Formats: sequence, C-alpha cells, structure tokens
Amino acid sequence: MSKRSISKPAAPAASAAKDSQKRQQVASLTPSGDDLLEVRFRAGSSVLTRDVEGRLKAMADKIAPTDSRLQLKAYAEGSGNDTSKARRLSLSRALAVRSFLIENGLRSTRIDVRALGIAHDGGAPDRVDIVLLGR
Repeated sequence: MSKRSISKPAAPAASAAKDSQKRQQVASLTPSGDDLLEVRFRAGSSVLTRDVEGRLKAMADKIAPTDSRLQLKAYAEGSGNDTSKARRLSLSRALAVRSFLIENGLRSTRIDVRALGIAHDGGAPDRVDIVLLGR
C-alpha cells in the first residue's frame, strides 16, 4: 500500500514578527510521518486557516484521483470530568476538515471520522490526525 504525505516547503529565515504570527494561527498543518498529517487547532476552536485550507486542498488534489481512503482522528483538550465537551469539540474539528475535503473533490464515502475527545496518546491535545488508509 502506497502512503503519501504533504511536506511543507522550506521557509527562508523568518523574522520574529512572522514567527509570532505563526504562533497566533488558529489551526496549522504539519506532516507527522509517511501516513499522517496533523491539523492543529487553538484551544476551543474548530476554525481552519487559509494556510491550512491551501495545504488540505493540495492533499485533496493528490488523493482525489486515487482510490485511497482517509481516516480523520480528532482530539480536543479536556478534563476527565467533562469528556463529552471534548468529544463534541473534536467532532466539530473533524467535520470541518471533512467538509473542506469534500468541497475539494474527495467523496464522502472515502473519509472516515473518529471523534476521540481527550487525547491519551501523548500527542498534541487539540488536533485532527489525517491517516491515509489506502483502498
């Protein structure tokens, strides 16, 4: 099974202002291995930035002509006392990513969504992992 990933082009030396601006983004997309992309969100938010949308569109353009399936694993920070709030937020994030991918050419039947709520895997708490499953 062939795995694909999107890599971020190397950026020229950035000023401190640009670094600060990047930290202020609501969501960001980073490669995390051959079969995984990570969309990070600001705590409490499910908004995709234009930068993330551009990278998701590039990924959708590459995957649309194939028979590959995607799994979206969504997480949100929360406490053990209120897991339902974290699960609802993680679902909102997964659906935002899913809707964007569908709007950009992926069939809904090729995208599986898992709203997992609080992350217990040691990864960033506010994220959606995009896993390329193959066929």
